[in-house]
Amino acid sequence: MSSTSTAAPTAATYTIEPAHSSAHFKVRHLMIANVRGEFSKISGTVTADPSHPETASIVGEIDVNSINTREPERDKHLKSADFLDAENHPTIKFQSKSVEADGAEGYKVTGDLTVRGATREVVLYVNATPEIKDPWGYTRRGADAVTKISRKNFGLTYNPILEGGGVMVGDEVEISLEVELVKTA
Repeated sequence: MSSTSTAAPTAATYTIEPAHSSAHFKVRHLMIANVRGEFSKISGTVTADPSHPETASIVGEIDVNSINTREPERDKHLKSADFLDAENHPTIKFQSKSVEADGAEGYKVTGDLTVRGATREVVLYVNATPEIKDPWGYTRRGADAVTKISRKNFGLTYNPILEGGGVMVGDEVEISLEVELVKTA
């Protein structure tokens, strides 16, 4: 009688460490300058097997009310129904659908981004760091990701026309994420 050994799955789950993670954005303002801002409250998990990165699952959530552009009145307007409508849509969500290797430590992550109740497919270009043990015995790794979206695709259409032509807010939004992940037991 022979026995077949099955290897235990090597997938691990990592939780986003909110104190060391953030989501940033940049958008054209008045057609002449960029406005930058960030969301300070992000959460989520990554489940991945380093031997099979294509099987990874990534779920993330951003608290819309944590927006900060260093201008309180603008932040209030961005939370209003003209833009993110935080009262009815308090979170921005991401759920991965596929992961492809893209360089030595890079990945192309395709997934669904939900902003203001509208869900669209986006591609995140991700660079990951190797695992390390921190001084307290936890296993950590980091990642940064970038993408660009059309805000109109998510129902963010508020945009007064300027007197000399053009618009107040650009359509393209550059998004960048910096996350520190802690391996769960």
